Order: sequence, then structure tokens, then C-alpha cells
Amino acid sequence: MLDSHVHAELAALLPPSALLTTPEDTKPYECDGLTLFREQPSAVVLPENEAQAAGILRVCHAARVPVVARGAGTSLSGGALPHRDGVVLSMAKFRKILSIDALARTAVVQPGVRNLAISEAAAPLGLYYAPDPSSQIACSIGGNVAENAGGVHCLKYGLTVHNVRRVRGLLITGEPVEFGGASLDSAGYDLLALITGSEGLLAVITEVTVKLTPKPQLAQVACAAFDDIEKAGAAVGAVIGAGIIPAGLEMMDQPATRAVEEFVHASYPLDAAAVLLVESDGTPEEVEAEMSEIRRVLTASGATSIRVSRDERERLLLWSGRKAAFPAVGRLSPDYYCIDGTIPRKALPRVLRRTAEWSKEFGLACANVFHAGDGNLHPLILFDANKEGEIEKTIAFGDRILELCIEVGGTVTGEHGVGVEKLSTMCTQFAPDELERFHGIKAAFDPSGLLNPGKGVPTLARCAEFGRMHVHHGQLRHPDIPRF
Repeated sequence: MLDSHVHAELAALLPPSALLTTPEDTKPYECDGLTLFREQPSAVVLPENEAQAAGILRVCHAARVPVVARGAGTSLSGGALPHRDGVVLSMAKFRKILSIDALARTAVVQPGVRNLAISEAAAPLGLYYAPDPSSQIACSIGGNVAENAGGVHCLKYGLTVHNVRRVRGLLITGEPVEFGGASLDSAGYDLLALITGSEGLLAVITEVTVKLTPKPQLAQVACAAFDDIEKAGAAVGAVIGAGIIPAGLEMMDQPATRAVEEFVHASYPLDAAAVLLVESDGTPEEVEAEMSEIRRVLTASGATSIRVSRDERERLLLWSGRKAAFPAVGRLSPDYYCIDGTIPRKALPRVLRRTAEWSKEFGLACANVFHAGDGNLHPLILFDANKEGEIEKTIAFGDRILELCIEVGGTVTGEHGVGVEKLSTMCTQFAPDELERFHGIKAAFDPSGLLNPGKGVPTLARCAEFGRMHVHHGQLRHPDIPRF
């Protein structure tokens, strides 16, 4: 329950409809896209402007009440999981596009603006916002910055961190702070890169300046079928090795392909063990030359068939299947758990093979969709939460995949963040002194530890408790693996 004094102070700042405290009103906020973990907050506040948000933070800071910032709630790592004794600070009402500068190719937006809405607003100017996560119709730009979201076109055009110029936010004390600026570079430490991907641990985002990209004259996508998933994995490296940087390079295995075909009817090859989607964009001459080389490389890599989009409608249809993979797979099972790990492209065949073996061992089906170009895996483990022991098995299966990502030289997350989901596997990847440095950065921005507490970075005590960090006589586990 929220302390009566704190409740009174918040009520003085906000209209009655913007302060939710009853269980019926706070229950919709008990989880984000990761539904395995749930917790009801003491209160939910919905400010309409920065002054109200700053006032809320000052009240909570003075009373030492934890604050969890929330955007659209599409996070898949539990980044917006509430604190039972805390307040959820919803930025849902911050949904204005403040300005678009066609000459500078930038847009200034509030954090609650949907990802796709930016591109829609910039379209008349021949511009768009490049990062396009699968949830772009719903996810908000503030959450994209917090999680450093990617998307199917991030291989060529970069992640959120490469497409943000400036971030304005509020510290836990309510003090405004800015990262980056209008120029391409600025003096001092690159704190813009620090705040991007910080998962709400350092500041509450109130305004973002994003970079806009000119629309290409033409784009085509090749849909290549493979009779072996390891051949498809090897083809990914072959495309990059040929000096081609495609606009998009995505993979789906057979279970995922069959699921999305029933969902979008894009005429995917259902008998294929794996499907690669490879896009080229630019001038018509550039696309023609690059697509010819892409077809040559895919054929040499063992593709059994290659279909190239004939027009924009067909291109979008082919991409719609990949972007609808998550809801499509959700039709196959009562529940599914989406993993997010990143590996070197050369390790794709090995990781796919081990994942298939573990799927049989755990007795849990697994559909694979991933940003193959940058090695970002999204295995979807299908389970039924109502069956005893399946949640535990699912989490154990997911942890094993993430530990394999570390073993082959990768990392535990690519774009979904750590949240609460990957706290234990963070203990495997990072050494004690590295974790202490993370906590030091947190303390520099939030000494009282009130912003999104218990997320992102595990304590050393947690690592010891879970047995995820074994240090014997100064010897680290997997000493040959680079720590990031």
C-alpha cells in the first residue's frame, strides 16, 4: 500500500484520473511483454507533462519510494516489471511529435510516441525512422531508447543508439538532464550511448531527438529456401563474406515459417527447413547489381529456391511474415518464451544444432526467428504454464541457450535488454569487478537506487546464490571468453 503522506502529495500534483491505486486499476500494469513475471505496484501515475513527472520523482525520492518508468509495456525482458512497494511512472500521455526538421533530417518526439508513428509523420518529406522492431506498431520510442531496440533493418542502418541524436530526461531527484545534442558530436564523455540501453536505471526519458533516413528509391527482398538449417546459417556468413551489407537479413526455421504462413499467407516455402529473407535497397541500378550477387551467393550456399519480390506490395508481404512471427507462434501454444541472445555469425550452425537437441531433451517445441545478419537470435520456446513444472523447464531451457551464446563468444542480449529475465546469466558473462563497475555507474546517477531497482545488473550476492559465478583461487569460469 502507498503511504498516505506520499499518496496525498501525489494527489496534489495530479488529477484523480492520473493516480491509480486500487488493485483493479493497477492490475493491467503488473507485467510487460514478459508475462512469466508479475507484480502489482502500490500505485500507477500518468503525468501529462515534464513538470508533473519531475514533481512525482521529487516526492518519491524524498520518501524513498521505488519508481519504475513504463512506456508501451512491450518489453520482453521484464524491464517494466513493477516493484511491489513502488510506483509505476507511465509515460503513455507523452505522445506528441514536437517537430520534424527535413533539412537536418531529425524529429523531436516525446517518449510515448509509437515507433511507426515517426515514420508515418515523416513520410510526406521522403524520410523515415530506420529502426523497426517487430512491435513497431505498438512500442514507444522511449522504451526503444531504454532497451536499444533493433529491428529487421538494423544490420545496415543501425540500432537505436545509432539513430538517436539527443535524449532529455529526469534524474530520480526530478532534476532535468540532457545527453547528446543537435550536432553529430560533442565534447566530453559520450553519455548518449550510456543512456541508450540503460533500461530505466539511470533517468526517466522525457524527450528524444531521432535521426531520419531518406527513403530509398527501390527495395527488393529475396526469399531463399534451404533444405538444411545449418546450410542456411552458413549462407548468412557467405552473404556478409561476399562484401554485401543487405538492408535486412533474417532467418526463420520451418516451425516458424509454417506458423507465419497461416497468419499472413505470404506463400513461404513450407517444405523448407529454413528460410532466409535478404533485402537490397538503393537506386534501381544498385539494387539490380546487388540482388544479382545475392542470388549467386545464396545459390552457391545451397538454396533450393529463390523468390525475389516483384513490387512493393509483395516485398511488404514477405516482411510482414517475419514481423508477425511472435503473434503467429502464439497461436500454436498457450504460452511461449522469447529468448534474446547474440552470437558470432560463424557460430549459427552450432547453436541451431544444440538448440534442436535441447528441444528434444526438455520435451518443449522451439521455433527460431532471428536477425541473422548481426547474429541476434530469438528462439521461441513453446510451453503451457498450466502444466506443472513447465515454467521451470522453459526457464532452464532458455538459460542454457543464453549460456551457449556466451560460450561461443556472444552475449546474453541483443536488443531486448536484461530486465529481470537475464540477471542470473549476467553472472556467467561478467566478472565481479565488471559488475561492480556497472553498479558504480548506477550509483553516480541514482545513489539511492530507486529507479527500476533490482533490474539489469545482478548483485554479487545473487551471482553466488545462483551458482552462476564460480571463482576458485582467482580463476574465472570460461577465462578464454572475452567479457563485454
